[in-house]
Amino acid sequence: MSRIPGRAERVVSGMRPTGMLHLGHYHGVLKNWVRLQQEYDCLFFVADWHALTTHYEEPSVIAESVFGMIVYWLASGIDPRNAALFIQSHVPQHAELHTLLSMITPIPWLERVPTYKDQQMTLKDRDLSTYGFLGYPLLQSADILAYRATLVPVGEDQVAHIELTREIARRFNHLYGRKPGFEERAEEALAKLGKKAGKLYQELRASYQERGDVEALATARALLEKQQNVSLGDKERLFGYLEGGGRIILPEPQSLLTPSSKMPGIDGQKMSKSYNNTIALNEPPDVVVRKLRTMPTDPARVRRSDPGNPDACPVWPFHQVYSDDKTRAWVREGCTSAGIGCLECKQPVIDSVLRELAPIQERAVELERDPDQIRNIISEGDQRARDLAEETLADVRRCIGLDYHY
Repeated sequence: MSRIPGRAERVVSGMRPTGMLHLGHYHGVLKNWVRLQQEYDCLFFVADWHALTTHYEEPSVIAESVFGMIVYWLASGIDPRNAALFIQSHVPQHAELHTLLSMITPIPWLERVPTYKDQQMTLKDRDLSTYGFLGYPLLQSADILAYRATLVPVGEDQVAHIELTREIARRFNHLYGRKPGFEERAEEALAKLGKKAGKLYQELRASYQERGDVEALATARALLEKQQNVSLGDKERLFGYLEGGGRIILPEPQSLLTPSSKMPGIDGQKMSKSYNNTIALNEPPDVVVRKLRTMPTDPARVRRSDPGNPDACPVWPFHQVYSDDKTRAWVREGCTSAGIGCLECKQPVIDSVLRELAPIQERAVELERDPDQIRNIISEGDQRARDLAEETLADVRRCIGLDYHY
């Protein structure tokens, strides 16, 4: 991993404001953020521009969600003394860096991001044939690189986005961070490969840098490893010439894999607004009770006297999140023997969810009573983010040659 020596570990992460936060967000993201803020320099942002990539036809949903999102981040334990909280669109450096990076990013690099086609299939009801949607991973790269983040907490489905960010940083460093004479020395080393190997190296290098062909990169590396008549120093130059070399202007971030959220929806699928199966963090207790009491159960258990199978019941994953070993053993024994009914099985889950939500909702009510405090937290976070991002952008402009004044 290329990074700037001595730089403190910095974490950057964002969340799209497309509706009220729910238990899936709490267990999948917020609890992890609360832990990370104790260990790293953290910046957490409301990704309102990202929300526009899929909700550009209904921006009111975004506007209605931003303030509440910050409130429930704070209510869930995010501490503005430990992490900067800001709004993406309040930091114009994100857009500027996105524009500059778009000048050097090959289109095939964006088209091969797995989530690009996956989301087009999943969100068939939305028109996603826009540059904004295609460029979503590039804007995400700008979000990360603007702060020279070293770690980005992501699930497995987002690792490809971080790999793209690493490739973009490497390409930028290669184009604008090379030391004087680096290219000339690399060309001299290239001549030592011989005509055949040299030509193959050039073809593979072009394939990687122009089309993002990672297989070509691996083949070129293997080619260099086999060379017997090239010194170690020349090999290092050619490795650098292949994938970037010289000064590290934009350090390559690492994925910080987060455990996949085990929070199920009330229908047994993953909890998601698109499935309409969520329990919102601001859900009134009577609504929570009603939703959980009316959850579907093992379809094979028609009558109270029928034995059931917890593994086939949508309630069981809730017990895996909220119940201890003793309660889970009681559920399994009672269900398989028909010793307990489905409502009895659900009651420990109902009690646990209500206990979890109560302090979050109480803190949210207190925070909402003082909106000026929330605005101040956002304003301070915005300013810190702008200051950090401007340091990076000033360096980027200087390296590209855009720091001229008349």
